[in-house]
Amino acid sequence: MPIIQSVARSLEILELFDENTRELSIKEISNRLDLHKSTVHSLLKTLMHYGYIAQNTTTSDYHLGWKLYERGNLVTSQLDLRAIARKHLEKLNQQTNNTVHLVQLLGNEAVYIDKINGTGTLVVQSRIGKRVQLHSSAVGKVLAAHLDEKDFNKIFSGYQFIKRTQRSIESMEEFLEEIKKVRMNHFAIDNEENEEGVICYALPIRDYTKKVTAAVSVSTPKAIFNEEIAESNKKYLKLCVDYISKELGYTECSISKRDLA
Repeated sequence: MPIIQSVARSLEILELFDENTRELSIKEISNRLDLHKSTVHSLLKTLMHYGYIAQNTTTSDYHLGWKLYERGNLVTSQLDLRAIARKHLEKLNQQTNNTVHLVQLLGNEAVYIDKINGTGTLVVQSRIGKRVQLHSSAVGKVLAAHLDEKDFNKIFSGYQFIKRTQRSIESMEEFLEEIKKVRMNHFAIDNEENEEGVICYALPIRDYTKKVTAAVSVSTPKAIFNEEIAESNKKYLKLCVDYISKELGYTECSISKRDLA
């Protein structure tokens, strides 16, 4: 696989900094990487533009920017959430025998941060790290439904409603109607909209700030899906997200501290 030289050099600059090297001058960076100062200056300018490098206004030396702190916190929060949620996802998987997902919002998409496969023959076309569209997935709908107006408008400005299947939502008008249903029913459904042969239910996870921070879904093969399974999935899914939310500090759910013991 070809390496893009400018990207590689930018990453090499970032890796020069550690707990013992907080700031470096352009000359020091140039010497350590054996690069011409003009090349280093161009790379630093780009990194500064995107917030990954900042400059000390007193010394003119360079240090890591706040953007890396933000990204680091995102990774940490995902790892913490996965660790807390895992046992509850495993229980949900055992209770339903279906594939379960843990998902978070990332830009104008959702990203799978954990997955446990069901026991049947259905293979859901998802994997940890894969992104999924908001309009065609139950997890995407439930995350979108709990955005405030400003964030919703920002995310869906210019959003493309790509048809994943014949059942996929195709317009903003249709999507807004679906979001109304999600808010009214307190759960979201993907009825073969993201993948043919798969029906998915999703519910939100809240943290101590009362904000929705993630979503959990249960995916069932359409071939065996019926009303009894639907009600069972919703019941166990609600318990799962309540347990996770409680452990994240959300207090307005029906799970008691004794239930968590």
